[in-house]
Amino acid sequence: MANDTARLGSLPPLTVALIVVSGLLALHSNLGASRAALAPFLFTPPGGDLLAGLRAGEYWRLLTPIFIHFGPLHLLFNMMWLWDLGGLLERRRGVVFLAGFVAAVGIAANLAEYLVSGARIFGGMSGVVYGLLGYFWMQGKYNPRFGYVLHKQVVVTMLAWYVLCWTGLLGPIANWAHTAGLVIGVVWGYLERGGREPAPDAGT
Repeated sequence: MANDTARLGSLPPLTVALIVVSGLLALHSNLGASRAALAPFLFTPPGGDLLAGLRAGEYWRLLTPIFIHFGPLHLLFNMMWLWDLGGLLERRRGVVFLAGFVAAVGIAANLAEYLVSGARIFGGMSGVVYGLLGYFWMQGKYNPRFGYVLHKQVVVTMLAWYVLCWTGLLGPIANWAHTAGLVIGVVWGYLERGGREPAPDAGT
């Protein structure tokens, strides 16, 4: 119990690293205003397409849009949710699990946005955040061994925000990235509903 308490109260290194990288890229790109600074991190090379980037060996582009943010509120809200949900998941399941989750959901969310919306500029951690929301929602609802249940108000607020983004009132939003993240998180969390009690990865 003492080790569990210490683990749950420790600083989550991967979550902190994700926040730091997002913050540094926000500074480097002037919160997304500098397209030249963003160019190496976009899903597709400027003027190119996905296959062109992959043929050139630029595989990092599949993931790096999650670190791009446009404006202070976009960055702030995504980092707040990442700190809360990502940090909690890292403490409960460990660095390796969170890394795999972020990579899988982030790449899938970026790919969904690209396939539906085309080679436009998009970015943000929101797809991953909605994946975390879906995962926690299902685990808390169907897996009593998980030990954590999202407050109903949190789920309602996030889903209401999801719907509001689809209205277009908030401007151009990567809605398909949100949708892919949420669906993957829900499915992942539901499929693990009968899983074991969360345990950290070795060394975390």
